[in-house]
Amino acid sequence: MEEKTTTPFRSYALDALRGFAILTMILSGRISWGNLPGWMYHAQLPPPDHKFDPMLPGITWVDLVFPFFLFAMGAAFPLALSKKIKNGKVSWDLILQILKRGVLLAFFAIVIQHLRPHVLSKSPDAVTYAIAILGFGLLFLIFWRFPASFSKTRIYALRGAGYVGIAAIMALVTYPDGSGFKLSRFDIIIAVLANVSVFGSLIWIFTRGNWLWRLGIMALIFAVRLATNSGEGFIKDLGTLQPSGWVFNVNFLKYLFVVIPGTIAGDIIVKMMNLNNEDLKENFSNYSGLSVLLAILMAGFTLVSLVTLYNRWVWEGFTVGLLMLAISWYILRDMNGNYFAILKQLFLWGAFWFVLGFLLEPFEGGIKKDHSTMSYYFLTSGLALFFIIFSSIIIDFFSKRAWMGLLIDSGQNPMIAYAGGGNLITPILGLLGIEALMGEYFTTPFLGFLKGLIVTLALAYIVKLFTKYKVFWRS
Repeated sequence: MEEKTTTPFRSYALDALRGFAILTMILSGRISWGNLPGWMYHAQLPPPDHKFDPMLPGITWVDLVFPFFLFAMGAAFPLALSKKIKNGKVSWDLILQILKRGVLLAFFAIVIQHLRPHVLSKSPDAVTYAIAILGFGLLFLIFWRFPASFSKTRIYALRGAGYVGIAAIMALVTYPDGSGFKLSRFDIIIAVLANVSVFGSLIWIFTRGNWLWRLGIMALIFAVRLATNSGEGFIKDLGTLQPSGWVFNVNFLKYLFVVIPGTIAGDIIVKMMNLNNEDLKENFSNYSGLSVLLAILMAGFTLVSLVTLYNRWVWEGFTVGLLMLAISWYILRDMNGNYFAILKQLFLWGAFWFVLGFLLEPFEGGIKKDHSTMSYYFLTSGLALFFIIFSSIIIDFFSKRAWMGLLIDSGQNPMIAYAGGGNLITPILGLLGIEALMGEYFTTPFLGFLKGLIVTLALAYIVKLFTKYKVFWRS
């Protein structure tokens, strides 16, 4: 008798979340500045002057980019690290790998900021663009996951050449302010990732299998936050010891409020990855219509939150959100099977973070990305989970992975996507004169957005090619 085989599947929904964060991050940085509606920018940087106003509450779609990426990072820890823990024991080698990853991300944060065209020069020219592309190539040598056919000697030689080349550029380049290389010049987003990747990984390792401990750590971090924001006390005094301008900064650990919820979701997603195609299809005919409605509701949470919180219709948004939660649970509760059992767990955690985020909305002057509030951390964690459920229904249940292909491919190759925006697409467009032409003709608000969309799609398709041919950077 022929043995029945099953096919385990990858969490493409998590890849889609990460890809969504990366591509919308690129898009938000490429759309025209100053002439679009306020909800097209960070809520605390309103047009037309984009002057930072930390007292202005509300969030926009741009404000979801960073926490979605952080949440995806946290969710990936259980998937990646559980494979490296043998017989329930954590090796020192694994700890060193985690620390090494943090250092590499810090290195990337510093180098990528030094190599961006508009950091190299206020008016980039052909030489500026050439340096940016050269930097991208050298980073490629450092971060490329080399094919198994490459010998260790060859790999060390290529990576060594990358490091030497980067060091040469850093030593020779002079920046617009007359300075050279500075450790304090770094990409803030990647710097945060470097910090939380280390601490988030360690927290997951030593609390794996115990969510209560993880929630307890969040409570302790919250206590430190309250004490630091108070008028006086030894916690606040200790906070002053942190040197400013360091790529490793304890203040960045506040984003563990997003990463730790991500690790809980990751624990649940690991269970989903142990399912097979038969688990997905066992109740397809019974639940296909309800699954469509559920997917619409999951996407609707983000729309409702953004519209109501940006316009400061807070209680209205919370009321509609509670109604949507009730309808979603009414749909989910009677869905049977292993797949839907896991979706229920993801949904309940998403509902918890969503409700907690709205309940904390008045705290700290209303929800804000900058300076980030507790409401912001928890609400965006809930929305990230709803995005994962939405993507999972589309990709896994309905087998429509192609619909989210660009997001998935970018999510599987986040380092190339992130570096490619400023150090590949922008220099190429600049060298070809396309950047100048776009600046001259794409002058209306609509065309300004269209310009950003075209550039973002161009990057997405380039990353798609890298992913297709199995060319990845370590991340």
